[in-house]
Amino acid sequence: MFGILRPCRHSLPGDLAASWMSHLCGLCLALRDGHGQLARAATNYDGLVVSALTAAQQPAAATRAAGPCPLRGMRRADVAEGPGARLAAAVSLLLAAAKIGDHIDDGDGVYARRPVRVLARGVAERWERAAHSGGGELGFDGGVLVAALDGQQEAEAAAERDADLLAATRPTEFATGEAFAHTAVLAGCRDNREPLREAGRLFGRIAHLLDAVEDREADRAAGAWNPVTATGTPLAEVHRLCGDAAAGVELALRDARFRDGRLVHALLVHELRRSVSRVFSAAGRPGPPPGHGSGREQGETYPGLFGPVEVSDGGGGGRPDNGYRPSPDQGGCCCNCRCETPRIYEPPKKRGLLAGGCVALWMCCTCQQCCRDPHPGPWSGKRRDGWCDCDCDCGGCGGRSGGGDGDGGGCDCCDCDCG
Repeated sequence: MFGILRPCRHSLPGDLAASWMSHLCGLCLALRDGHGQLARAATNYDGLVVSALTAAQQPAAATRAAGPCPLRGMRRADVAEGPGARLAAAVSLLLAAAKIGDHIDDGDGVYARRPVRVLARGVAERWERAAHSGGGELGFDGGVLVAALDGQQEAEAAAERDADLLAATRPTEFATGEAFAHTAVLAGCRDNREPLREAGRLFGRIAHLLDAVEDREADRAAGAWNPVTATGTPLAEVHRLCGDAAAGVELALRDARFRDGRLVHALLVHELRRSVSRVFSAAGRPGPPPGHGSGREQGETYPGLFGPVEVSDGGGGGRPDNGYRPSPDQGGCCCNCRCETPRIYEPPKKRGLLAGGCVALWMCCTCQQCCRDPHPGPWSGKRRDGWCDCDCDCGGCGGRSGGGDGDGGGCDCCDCDCG
């Protein structure tokens, strides 16, 4: 799964976590039911925002019972269904097809091999057609989005020629803006179209810029085109553009009216800010973001999501008989949970295919890739940074906004001036 929004059950407490998972599972199942098992690989965290937006504008969101799944710890659940989930599936397929196309054009990794390129291009074209067809059934003109994204290379050429970074983001902005606006049509709240179009446009800008910042060093090493590098835009300016766009998303959402805007508020205000902070913290220093892992001394405390966290050693002290020494910093969850299984060893302790697969499944079910920072790679044993950034700028409310019938919602537990 990919995307810039990476919330988890810890940063979305209470019923918001269950609601988010409902939309995520609903998107995955909509992809499977409408486009086959392989299409589930297109599941991404940003696409499910479309499903959440649709549900937030409706009196009652439709759900269905889903069977056990490893990603839910083999638990059953009620998951989102209906036009919102189907639109999210169409958008996700389109995003995945565009991403595969970019890899093919750049010749990244295995895509440099002709057989892989041919196979991947076939998958991308099939998903693009499926997105067009699925969107058409919902009254959504996927062809307009495809045409916009097909103009990406021209936009990139213009951006490099004029040293205008935002010229490269315009196709993405248009596509996400149209997708957000169509949720208002599906929900029967047409007055929301323009504010949601604006929110979607700015969200697309942030997504494009954050992706460029994250890929900057890899693109430079591979000789691939990157909008930040090609336009010579300083990182501080990119950061400012993302911050302004995040503020614009929040302002646009205030002009929309939701039945229950809590999850939308959590994702597009708090989690979006957290994503910007995470990416630029990683880009501005070689280690993990401030307040995580080995960046702090033993015994030091820092603000956690549900209270102060003290950095302590991971325990386990002595040297095991196998020659691997446990690392003092075993990593921790963004919400005080000290996850220490599997342990981090120095030097890294490698695992075979089967053992690594079992560890990967365990870590996925316990949300460790998201929340434990650092955590060991299931197969390599090397330290990996967690996805979550606990720099919640509202004091840890998890985005619980007020919201009520016909109300745009408001954050009633923090001073973020929402609503």
